Amino acid sequence: MGFELVRVQLYGGGRPRLQVMAEPADPDRPMTVEDCAEISHAISAVLDVADPIAGSYVLEVSSPGIDRPLVKLADFARFAGFEARVETREAVDGRRRFRGLLRGVRGERVLLAVDGEEIEIPFALIQRAKLVLTEALLAAAQRQSEE
Repeated sequence: MGFELVRVQLYGGGRPRLQVMAEPADPDRPMTVEDCAEISHAISAVLDVADPIAGSYVLEVSSPGIDRPLVKLADFARFAGFEARVETREAVDGRRRFRGLLRGVRGERVLLAVDGEEIEIPFALIQRAKLVLTEALLAAAQRQSEE
C-alpha cells in the first residue's frame, strides 16, 4: 500500500481501542487524512475476517505526528539532531529516564547527548521513546511541508 507501520497498540477500558500508527514509505511525503482512511478500510476488512479481538472495539488510524514515537533503531538515526525523551526498562548510568539530543546510533546502541555528556543506550533496553516538540522540530516539519 506504500505505508510503513510505526506502532500498533491495544488500549483497554470500557471499549477497547486499537491504535494503528502508520506513515508513507516515502519519508518526504506527508501523511494525509485520505491515507488514514485508506489504511483504516484495508485494516477493517482484514480484521472483520480474522476477528482477532473479542467483542467490540474502536479502530483508530493515525500518523505518528511531529513529536512521534521512536520505535525502530532506524528512527534514532533518522532523527539525529533532534531532542528526544527515552525511557529504559533497566537503569543505564544509574537512571531510566533521559532527555537529550539524539546523536544517531552505533551498532545496536542509541547515542544521546545529555547535559553535555554522550550516553550510549542499548536499543534492547529502550521501553519507550519519542521526539520532543521543540522549535527546531517544528521548523524542520514546516520546511518538509513546503517542499
